[in-house]
Amino acid sequence: MKSVYVETYGCQMNEYDTEIVKTILAQNSFEIVDDVESASVVLLNTCSVRENAHRRVLQRLSILKELKIRRPTVILGVIGCMAQNLKTELLEEKIGVDVIAGPDSYRNLPDLISKAIGGGKLADVLLSRVETYSDVFPTKDEGANAFIVVMRGCDNVCSFCVVPSTRGRERSRDPEGVVEEAQRLASMGFKQVTLLGQNVNSYCHDDCDFAELVQSVSRVDGIRRIRFTSPHPKDFPKRLVDVVRDNPKVCSHIHLPLQAGNDRILDKMRRTYTQREYCALAQHLRSEIPELALSTDIIVGFPTETEEEFQDTLSVVREVEFDSAFMFKYSERKGTLAERKYPDDVSDEAKTSRITRLVELQRKISFKRNSQCVGRVFDALVEGKAKKPNQIFGRNDANRIVVFPDNGAKPGEFVSVKIHEATPNTLIGKAV
Repeated sequence: MKSVYVETYGCQMNEYDTEIVKTILAQNSFEIVDDVESASVVLLNTCSVRENAHRRVLQRLSILKELKIRRPTVILGVIGCMAQNLKTELLEEKIGVDVIAGPDSYRNLPDLISKAIGGGKLADVLLSRVETYSDVFPTKDEGANAFIVVMRGCDNVCSFCVVPSTRGRERSRDPEGVVEEAQRLASMGFKQVTLLGQNVNSYCHDDCDFAELVQSVSRVDGIRRIRFTSPHPKDFPKRLVDVVRDNPKVCSHIHLPLQAGNDRILDKMRRTYTQREYCALAQHLRSEIPELALSTDIIVGFPTETEEEFQDTLSVVREVEFDSAFMFKYSERKGTLAERKYPDDVSDEAKTSRITRLVELQRKISFKRNSQCVGRVFDALVEGKAKKPNQIFGRNDANRIVVFPDNGAKPGEFVSVKIHEATPNTLIGKAV
């Protein structure tokens, strides 16, 4: 049997795709191994969305090239978004890549690898308008949470985002396949699933919208929590708000990407909403859904952003008071509209200054909101060992990390924890 080792870089979608790849390869007589030294095939499942993931993959490839020098028969492959976006560069001889496969070409991996073993470099990066892998139920290791991809691709074409060119047009899985996958996961002991898509509130399959899909998954016996990510602020339907508010299985946490707080920058980003529209939506969600936690994504230093326009972003953060945020300095991505039209003209010094101030502000807000949880009791879904000795951690309904003394609970179990301390990133308590 050919042995395959897979490393994953990037987002939750990539983690899920790795499980799909492992399933497809295992069904084709490949052995999945967890040690690169014992593998005859090494695959890197890659991401092009963030500069850091891109850089890490290139660094890893330089190390794996040394592996190929020691073991010339090893097949090295790059799959996923980076493969789609940088096919020509990756096939250069100096990098040592033998196989390239884009996100819609995973079914062809067994054939690509087999041909590469015979010699030559092969690539398949064709995008599909129909591929959803709905009939492939991915391999899933033990854990607390399982991802289910409900749709692939994106039609939004935000100017900074590479996803439309690496993952293709938006298409939704059939709801029956999603529910069947949830049933399989529940039978394996998973109590929480996270429904994934680039813009889940655009999900549509025949007469089933995303709100109905969430309701269908919630009827699966054994599933106690449902999360989803990410919705787009441009179209948050009332039916979905009602489901989050009224269905006890749906977590009171919404990740609502802001990206920027200035209208001119939002327009250049092609985000299709204004600052006021975003803030009004955030206020509406908080008024409709008790205990709601809001998280977000923010980019600083988008081309032509001025200091005054960055101050608008800070103003939105102060007004909305996000529970948490993923914050990034803008980095130009190949194949995006921004790369073609907008020179990256904000200095790194300015970007660093802005993100430092943004992180400082968000930490204060996160600490304030977490401190409101002190004295309360939450059900934490255990995920594993905490960094501190003899401590374990989980997450509550609002996706806050909860750390408490190890009481023997295993990943996937629920523990009631009374909170006695808070930090900007963590709730600390004891099991009750």
